[in-house]
Amino acid sequence: EGQNIMLNRVIPCVVGCAILFSASAASAQDPKVEVTTTLGWTISDGVTGDPVTVPGAGTFNSISPKDAVSWGVRMGFFVNPQAEVGFLFNQQWSGLDVGGTTGVPGGPTKVNLGDAGVRNYHAYFAYNFGESDAKVRPYVLGGLGATQYGAVDAQLGTVQRTIGGNTRFSSTWGGGVKINTSDRIGFRFEGRWTPTFIKAEAVGWWCDPFWGCYVVSDAQYSNQFDMAGGISFRFE
Repeated sequence: EGQNIMLNRVIPCVVGCAILFSASAASAQDPKVEVTTTLGWTISDGVTGDPVTVPGAGTFNSISPKDAVSWGVRMGFFVNPQAEVGFLFNQQWSGLDVGGTTGVPGGPTKVNLGDAGVRNYHAYFAYNFGESDAKVRPYVLGGLGATQYGAVDAQLGTVQRTIGGNTRFSSTWGGGVKINTSDRIGFRFEGRWTPTFIKAEAVGWWCDPFWGCYVVSDAQYSNQFDMAGGISFRFE
């Protein structure tokens, strides 16, 4: 009888430990780190400003990066099977265009100043839908960081100068789908929007009986719309 009592106590304990061990082992097999490389195409727009007349070239009032091929790399860490935090880098092999209100007679009103790289650096949070071992996993992401515009050696008409690079605060928002071909390798297809704050222009005054009067500004952003695909590698 004493042995039966002992068995009645020991067997549930062993079974419980086995269940906990199995769950722990299954959890340990979930990927903890995901590294992805991407290649895609980025559509960009710029900002406008006061007209500037360049002798021999025309009058211009806008500037923007060119649409171009882009590539990127990112590393994500899984907090749990759905939540992911990480860092992404993306570079667009671009150039810098100025747009004009008038050009030289018979000439274009948009002129390319030269090649310029556009780089994005963002910390991000992503939410992955479905289970970690699902073959297809949609996801959404959002991030904060900076966009860096490279320097350009430019010549417009008889004027030649170097336009220095600049770095501005930006955010990034996107979504896509992961297709897992195995436990460790998969593919990613993504669309992402990156608005970069460039400047704010005063457009008037606003007066309130409680807050008083203050200047109202119109913020201008340079936008990048990235469509990319890539390959991912997952590690425990």
